[in-house]
Amino acid sequence: MSWTVEILLQGYPGKSKYHGGLGWSTVALARGPEGRIALLDTGGFGARRRLLTQLEAAGVAPRQVTDLLLTHLHYDHCLNWPMFPNATLHAGAAELEMALALPDGDPLYPEFTVRELARHPRLRRLVDGETGLPGITCFTAPGHTMHHLAFVLEGAPRTIFSADVAKNRAELASGRADMTLDAAAHAASIARLNAAWREVPGTVLVPGHDLALTLDAAGRMVPHGQRACAIDAWFTEDFANVTRFDLTEGGAPHG
Repeated sequence: MSWTVEILLQGYPGKSKYHGGLGWSTVALARGPEGRIALLDTGGFGARRRLLTQLEAAGVAPRQVTDLLLTHLHYDHCLNWPMFPNATLHAGAAELEMALALPDGDPLYPEFTVRELARHPRLRRLVDGETGLPGITCFTAPGHTMHHLAFVLEGAPRTIFSADVAKNRAELASGRADMTLDAAAHAASIARLNAAWREVPGTVLVPGHDLALTLDAAGRMVPHGQRACAIDAWFTEDFANVTRFDLTEGGAPHG
């Protein structure tokens, strides 16, 4: 029943000021019993090339992925499921019905992707509890969306993939969320997530827009790995003149 989880795409805890949502969300790879290979969320369209590169580095071809577990159906978390032709899709039943009822043009839900997902022959509609995959359960954590799922994967270490229940360390620490449909419900969901994280020492928490985290002996959050994020820009008529903006914690632009 043991699963191992590795991060393929590193979520980013920031927002674009003038160009809409960044949508840089976490995607994780999970390997489990009976040779199962699962993705936890699939990222947005702009992440496709990077996702393929990361999968190749992990020794996994898209056709080998057996399962996709979707926390919610915002564009930056669900768009890339068509890349995996042999996968079974696992999505929340209530989240899917809510998304299908929205009018076309919603700013966060990709209507055509959602409609095709609902017709998929290997779609499993999830409710709280068992997912049908050994060693993986889920629970509803409303707020960011009212039917958002968090996934718990048993293993050494145990992993909670929380996506946007708490997008980053600031939301986990404060108990409040930046983007929410219901602030009170969301605060309760973050409290539940924090409690679940502390149930088993050594549990890894994977937020939707931050590094994976564990708790040290004093209960402080410890990030896994190093932040890697940058933008290259061309501001002059010289194609060789590239300005790189380091978007990590102490980064600065340099040319």
